[in-house]
Formats: sequence, C-alpha cells, structure tokens
Amino acid sequence: MVFGLEGWIVFWVLFVVFVFLGFYGSRWRKGDLSQLHEWALAGRKLGVFLVWFLVGADLYTAYTFVAIPSLEYASGSLAFFAVPYVSITFAVAMLFMPILWEKSRQKGYITATVLVLDVFNSKILAVLIALTGIIAELPYIALQIDGMRAVLSVMLFGYSGVKAVSEWALIISFIILAAFVYTSGLRGATLGAVFKDVLIWISVIALIVVVPLKYGGFTTAFADAAKAHSFVSGLEALKPTFASAYVSLFIGSALALYLYPHAVNGSLSAESKSKLRMSTALLPIYGIGLAILAIMGILVYSDPAALNITKVLSGLASIPAIAVTAFPQWFAAIILLGIFVGGLVPAAIMAIAQANLLTRNIIKPLKRDLSPKAETEISKWASVAFKFIALAFVFLTPLTYAVQLQLLGGIIILTTLPAVFIGLLTNKLEKYSLIVGWFVSLVASIYLVLLANHFKTLSTSSYVLFGHPIFIGIIGLGINLAIVAIGTIIKFAIKK
Repeated sequence: MVFGLEGWIVFWVLFVVFVFLGFYGSRWRKGDLSQLHEWALAGRKLGVFLVWFLVGADLYTAYTFVAIPSLEYASGSLAFFAVPYVSITFAVAMLFMPILWEKSRQKGYITATVLVLDVFNSKILAVLIALTGIIAELPYIALQIDGMRAVLSVMLFGYSGVKAVSEWALIISFIILAAFVYTSGLRGATLGAVFKDVLIWISVIALIVVVPLKYGGFTTAFADAAKAHSFVSGLEALKPTFASAYVSLFIGSALALYLYPHAVNGSLSAESKSKLRMSTALLPIYGIGLAILAIMGILVYSDPAALNITKVLSGLASIPAIAVTAFPQWFAAIILLGIFVGGLVPAAIMAIAQANLLTRNIIKPLKRDLSPKAETEISKWASVAFKFIALAFVFLTPLTYAVQLQLLGGIIILTTLPAVFIGLLTNKLEKYSLIVGWFVSLVASIYLVLLANHFKTLSTSSYVLFGHPIFIGIIGLGINLAIVAIGTIIKFAIKK
C-alpha cells in the first residue's frame, strides 16, 4: 500500500465537507426549488466568480487531471492539442453564449434546444437535438468516473481487492451525489464547484512548483523520459504526420465544448449578460494550469515509484501516482480528493443538463398540461437515472484512453452545431436540410469511429483522409454543413 491511514483520514474528512456543501445548497440563496429554473439554473442569479467556478468545474475535471496526462504519457506531444483548444474555446463562448443568454432570458429558455424549436419551427429537429445532447453527455460523464476510479486505484494500490472496493466506493459516492443534486440542484453543484476548485488550485500550484523541482526541472525530466520511452521524438516536437490530427482536434474540441448541454446550463445561470462575459473572459486562466498539468504525463518518467504505479495501473494514474510519491500523505490526500470531486461535480452538472433536455424538450411537448412542480420532479429523478446509466456504462465497457470518451462526446455533439450556433445568428437555414445533415453526419461519424478503431476498443478519434489523420468530428461537421448549405441554397432558388 502506498497510501496510509493519515491520507485516508484527510481524504474522507474533506469529502464529508464536500457532501455537506452539496446538501447545504438547498438552503443557500433560497428559492422555490419546485420551479425548474430555480433547481436547474440556481434561479439565474450567479455572479461573475460563481459562474467562473461553475464553468471552470467543467474544464478542470478528469479531462485535465487524468485524460490529457494519460495521453501525454502514451503519445507525447499530440496531447498538447488541449492547450490551444482551451485557448480558443472561450472565444467561441464569448461570441455565442451572450446571445443565447439574452434570448433565453427574454423567452424563458432552460436549454438551447428550445431556441432551435422557436427559430426553425420544427419539433422533430428540436427532439433530435435534445436526444443528441443527452447521449453526448454519457461518455463525458464516463470520463469523470474513469478519473475517480484512477484515484481510488492509486489509493488502494497493492491491495488485492482494489477492483471490488473501488466499484463499491464509486456506487456509494454516486448515491450521495444523486441525493444532494436531487435536493439542491445547481445550487449544491455550485458550492461543490467552489470547494473543488479551491482544492484544485492548491493542487495545481503545488504540482507546478514542487514536482519539477523535485525531479531536477523539466529539462532533466524530459531527458529521463527520453531514456525510458521509444517515442522521444514525439515528446519534444509533433511529428509532421500528426499535424492535421493536432489542428483538427483542437478546432473540433473548441467548437464542441459550448454545444454541450452542461456548458449551456452553466452559462444560462449567470445573473446578467455582462457578468457572463466577464466570467468567460476570466476562464482562460484555467488554461495556464492545464498546459503544465499535461506535461505531468511526461514527468512521471522521472519518478521510478510513480512510474511503477502508472505502468501497473494505466496512464490514467500518472498524476495521482505523482501525488502520492512526491508529497506527504496529508497533502497527497488534498490533491486526490480534488481530482475525485473534480469528477463528481461535472457529473452532477451534466446530469442536470441531460434532465432539462429530457423534461423540457421531449416530455413537456408531449404532455402540455405538465405542471411546473411535476416538470421539476421528473427532472430530479431523470438526473439520478442519467448518473447511474453512465456509471453502468463504465462498469460494462473496457477501459480505454480516457480522453477518447470526451472526444467521442465531441464527435456526437458537433452534429448539432448548425442548428444551435448558426441558429443563434440566423433563421434562414432550411429546416429539413438541418435534419438530413444531422442524420447523415451522425451516422457517418459513428461509422468512421468504428472503422478507425477496427470495430474494437476505442483508441483513436481520427480517420485518415487523403493521407492525413483528421478528427472525425470535423469530418462529420463538414458533411453536415455541406448538406445544410445545399438545402438552403435550393430553398432560396425555389422561392425565386
């Protein structure tokens, strides 16, 4: 065992504080939680820093602490696509989210899909976009669970019953999460996000400062990695053959993030458009830490003990392994708890967003006499169900590169871009071509994912096109936009 009693005590004491804040959310800034906008959007009253923490909670997740370092550990510099992705995704948010916020406040939208219904007057299109959002969140939640599982695996390293114990720990954690989200909604998730981000920033600063110094600096660490791994040329500079994959990955990921229902949910909770703009402008600060954390997947090669843990478990364990070998037990517990709840908080927000889509965009149109209280109650139970569907998904599927789960979600959600983002700017697109474009791009994208992975375990999200690997989400988006453009041109040609 590499994690002793002192570490376990600190970990669980801090976890109890997190749970308390989650339940306390129902009493914080009291509102009528039987109303969907109060439960799901915290009454639309969050200020600059609360939105910053809330949306930042969606960025500093298992994606940052587990998935990207894992890809760096395995594939070298290709994983650095996450740095420009984070840099430009907030520019996308600055362009589209204030427009969506304004329209949502005027018309009472809870989701972006209601906007699609209003703009294009197509119930079929709105339902399809809602279902796509619900499905796209599942692999993203699964990524959070993989991160939590990596933390537990490191804490239990050396114990023979690690798999069974970690699975039961995840189940219990999700039961607690489901209980306080049902009770407090986005208020509880927001308080959890603040607590989690305090732990995360403590962890990030410590990792950035202490770990490189302990290993003799980044130069020494990269030299050690060069000796330990055969793909050294991929560590220091991107191989030319992967340039197209790198560029398409960061562009596709940047376009996808604010199409996710949870990112929309966080944005719509802002108190005003100006406060949303300010919080979005501050979000690139998170990218600074992400850039350094990505390199931790390489630094693990400089610590024999951490490298041994990572090799036995998987690349997902690289940063948790560094934490338990580079820091005292009590401080390692802070880092590990930050990563652990860094999976729980986003999972809560994502499940709330899925529930909103199900209730407001699928159930309510079918049952128009649904009362506000009944609508909220359905959303609460739906959020519980979606959490456990994602948990079952993780238990029943083989472990893969965790980042591929997030990229799979991105491939799926990019099929909604024409209807959502372009729909914010114009209502001139032809609605039937939007439906056809969505369908063809989704089918083509899923088929290319299966083909690229040889119909086996998910290990890549790129497909070789004209001799160059391209992120499949960009290929699908290109197909989608072409169909929509052709259909819209035909529409105006017929009118003339």
